[in-house]
Amino acid sequence: MLVKCENIRDAVKSLIAGFWITFSVCSVGVHGQEGNGCGHSLLGTESGTLASQNYPGTYPSNTWCEWRLRVPEGRTLRLLFGDFDIESSPDCRNGSLVITDKSGELTLGPVCGKLDASQKNVTLKSNEVTITFKSGPHRSGRGFLLSYATDQYPDLISCLKRGSHSSTHLLSVYCPAGCKDVTGDVWGNSEKGYRDTSVLCKTAVHAGAASDTLGGRVTVNRGRSLTLYESTFSNGILSKTGSLSEKKLLFSQECNNILSVSGLNASSFWDKNSREHTLFWSSSNMVSSHESLHWAADGNDPNPWVELGLSDRSTITGIITTGSNGYYIESFSLFFSKDRKTWKLYKGALSKEKKVFQAYTDGHHTVLNSFFPPVVARFFRLQPLSWQGRASVQVQVLGCPVDKATPRSRPPTAEFPPIKVNMGTPRPTLPPTPTEGPVLVETRLSSSQPVIVAVGVVLGLIMCGSCLMAGVWWKRRKKDSQLKYSLPTTGCQSFQAKSLSCPQSELISYPLERNVHDALPSPPLNDYADPALRPGLRGYGVGGLDPYSRAQGASELKLF
Repeated sequence: MLVKCENIRDAVKSLIAGFWITFSVCSVGVHGQEGNGCGHSLLGTESGTLASQNYPGTYPSNTWCEWRLRVPEGRTLRLLFGDFDIESSPDCRNGSLVITDKSGELTLGPVCGKLDASQKNVTLKSNEVTITFKSGPHRSGRGFLLSYATDQYPDLISCLKRGSHSSTHLLSVYCPAGCKDVTGDVWGNSEKGYRDTSVLCKTAVHAGAASDTLGGRVTVNRGRSLTLYESTFSNGILSKTGSLSEKKLLFSQECNNILSVSGLNASSFWDKNSREHTLFWSSSNMVSSHESLHWAADGNDPNPWVELGLSDRSTITGIITTGSNGYYIESFSLFFSKDRKTWKLYKGALSKEKKVFQAYTDGHHTVLNSFFPPVVARFFRLQPLSWQGRASVQVQVLGCPVDKATPRSRPPTAEFPPIKVNMGTPRPTLPPTPTEGPVLVETRLSSSQPVIVAVGVVLGLIMCGSCLMAGVWWKRRKKDSQLKYSLPTTGCQSFQAKSLSCPQSELISYPLERNVHDALPSPPLNDYADPALRPGLRGYGVGGLDPYSRAQGASELKLF
């Protein structure tokens, strides 16, 4: 019965989850694009970026592309052209762009040549729009770059906007999704600052202040310039080394502190007694501490991994990995857990596949990878996918602690081995099998869960009612059986509720008091039970034990 009910509950959950996913995709999903002239496109549910083919180079001849954008119901679209350069021709025969709403009504176009200021910023009254670009024979033209967002973000900016385009000390703007792969330079790093001539949104992705797949609002401070801006590799973007500028850019990030690491576990460790290990540690500048922990796997470990435990449950927003000249990891994946029992693979914001993080490029060993969305967990495991020499990495975790739970609601903490530096080579242990699941370890109540709870309550009430009815039926059957075999069948032919009229001579009387050694009189067998039931009347239960003996045996069982 329990297995059957569990299967029913799983089926109901799967049905509701499938319906909810289908409904979400159909209601707020982006339809996409088609054609042979489409350029860079990232179409998000609230913002995105699209461009003609080869932008900012010349777009090819005799091509076309159609983008269909859709945002959630109740919202309207805002379109912002960062650049528009389609070769001008009579009636736009050599190329044009047309914008129509979901009813087919023409909003803009056909247009070619250049756009005036009013045409570069288009506000629609619909949540759905179709953009069509066609090119004919032509000689020049960069094409176009377009960003969009919902009416929630009136401060939307283009991917081409630079920090030097604004003169205010504090700037708050909304960056659309998809600016990472748009042409534009970035100078500097998130720690010391960026050159103000850097493109803002691409720089925000480099700093981890905004997600390229989701977009987001960023706050930028313009301060005193640096003499030299250093090149770094961060979130898949390689910045450049830059010289003195008028101002520098610093992004405000609230949850971006280095978290303390309190424990370490790994598949294997480099033998600290080996000569190679001694030379490596003496020549490298890597020093393990509670904020920066270094680990190197055994050279023969085919599947290395390292597991770190934080001092408390925290919101993790990023990770900084550092390798050495001889040994470093090139890429890795991550798993997170609250209790070291259930591990969940980290996936991208809009992807169902595991996210692969880059940890090295062109001689840059220190790499920042930010998490969008952030993860709430205490333990995480870094699984190297490719490495040079041996898997070796120095790790720093970025984020902020979560408010401590009350003693009653706080879950029991898992035991974790203390931090060890220059550890020996323990016997390798297999990592727990990760389980597929959502990106976040800390689950939150979704809109489909109340339905699941309601269905479970109804099923539980049905089960309780069935059990109650079965118990009543069984009790009545048992009572009828007892009446059948306890009433006399001879001498008295009927049973009356009010009185039992039987001759006094046929009744058997017993003394009210007797000695325990006195033998009981043997009543006539046919007055009490059927002969076939006689052996059952003599026993006390299974195995010949009386109820008292069975009770004594049961008291010896223990729960583990």
